[in-house]
Amino acid sequence: MSASSINNIAVIGDGGWGTTIAIHLTNKGYNVTLWGPFAHYTARLDKNRYNSKFLPGIRIPKKTIITSNLTETLESADLVVFAVPSKFAASVVGQMRQTKVDLTKKLCLSLTKGFDERSLKRISEIIDDKLNFKQVAVLSGPNIASEVAKGVPSMAVIASKSKATAAKIQQVIHSETFRIYTNTDLIGVELGGSIKNIIALACGVCDGLGYGTNTKAALLTRGLAEMTTLAEALGARPKTFAGLSGLGDLVTTSFSERSRNRTVGEKLGKGKTIKQITSNMEMVAEGVETVKSILKISRKLGIEMPISKEIHAIIYKGKSPKKAVIDLMGRDLKAE
Repeated sequence: MSASSINNIAVIGDGGWGTTIAIHLTNKGYNVTLWGPFAHYTARLDKNRYNSKFLPGIRIPKKTIITSNLTETLESADLVVFAVPSKFAASVVGQMRQTKVDLTKKLCLSLTKGFDERSLKRISEIIDDKLNFKQVAVLSGPNIASEVAKGVPSMAVIASKSKATAAKIQQVIHSETFRIYTNTDLIGVELGGSIKNIIALACGVCDGLGYGTNTKAALLTRGLAEMTTLAEALGARPKTFAGLSGLGDLVTTSFSERSRNRTVGEKLGKGKTIKQITSNMEMVAEGVETVKSILKISRKLGIEMPISKEIHAIIYKGKSPKKAVIDLMGRDLKAE
């Protein structure tokens, strides 16, 4: 399948990122169907052409088909873009499997960052295990959805075990305002996009506590080391973490005021509980779920992840953010 043979694209997930990619690809001239799980909400999107919950202020083109019919969405697609929050990924994959649509000649691109908490598998692994796509790739990078939707110059990387698949999808996604690179380190690209959300939570905690640049820079640096160490143990290439899906995504998510993970961390730093913070959130801060999986994986491998451990303690054990910082600073001295 050449890039020119991809005409019909299904975007599974009508959140901010899924809607952004649907708009982007429609504007590039592709036939795009945006699927959402709730018929009442997709009907509202179809009528109003604005995703007020997840991407306010950005109009969805009239040409973008919006539906809650999963079977029809999958049947017509040459490329399926998976943009479902990790918490619901396994469930939606199960629904896709139940449609019994033949996926063997179709490509899949996952935008989801995180893990399936029960199996501790990456989302692309869940897709690959349960569905029979020809090839599965992932996209990650330093991207705030609303900026991509507005045409702000942005970059990302598409990773696949197959160079040809990555190159095909690169041609589909790339535009004048959205530059796309390729990589064959699927594990590294996917892990970078997932683990950085935990470090962004930590940076947000620092903002909430009123700490300065020194603290945040130190957290970013040690957080990147934490990410790289675990990822290398899982088969990723360390070099990947100096790229867009590693350092690039980490910096954006840790500094942007529109970053959900940084914002949640900031509120934690100001003394709010995770329940108070998330009870009024429409958007998902992936790091809140990811930290549970990451700690389980790191314990299995015997790898220390002190920043992740403290974030988990703040969120799930009610630990004081100030005490978490004191404990991080007071760890045994060691070489860098």
